[in-house]
Parts: sequence; structure tokens; C-alpha cells
Amino acid sequence: MLFANPLVTRQGAGIVLACSAIGAGISMIAGIGPGIGQGYAAGKSSEAVGKRPGLQSVIVRTMLLGQAVAQTTGIYALVISLLLLFSQILTK
Repeated sequence: MLFANPLVTRQGAGIVLACSAIGAGISMIAGIGPGIGQGYAAGKSSEAVGKRPGLQSVIVRTMLLGQAVAQTTGIYALVISLLLLFSQILTK
């Protein structure tokens, strides 16, 4: 992604590109939280279905809704990191 950036050839742009790449990497650390939360929800959902198989559709529906809500922070972090990587291209 850095090689497609036209700012690479400008003087002093290396520090800007390096800082934006580091910031994008730090923002992607936010993907750890939703991953742990979704795994925990799936595990508890499996336990609940094992205890009460008749309520499987309600349990799975609630689990999927909760996981969709939890995933929004990971998607937001992805959008922020992509903006950090490609914002220099848009400013030229």
C-alpha cells in the first residue's frame, strides 16, 4: 500500500507515512476485543443450547445479534486504519 502512495517521493514524507502506518497498526489492535467477546458469546450460546435444545432458535438469534453489535467496533477500527493509510493520496 505504501508503494502506490505518490507522497513517497517527496522530501520529508517518510516520517508522515511511517507515523500513519504505525497509527493504523495501533488502531487495528481494537480487533482483539470484539474477537474475544464474540468467542465468549459463542461459547455461552453453545452451553445454553446444550442445556435447553428447544430454545435453540431464540438463543442463536440473540447470539448473532450480539455478535453483530460487537463487531461494529472492529469494523470502525478497520475504516480508521484504511483512512490513515490512504488519506495522503486523497490530499494530493
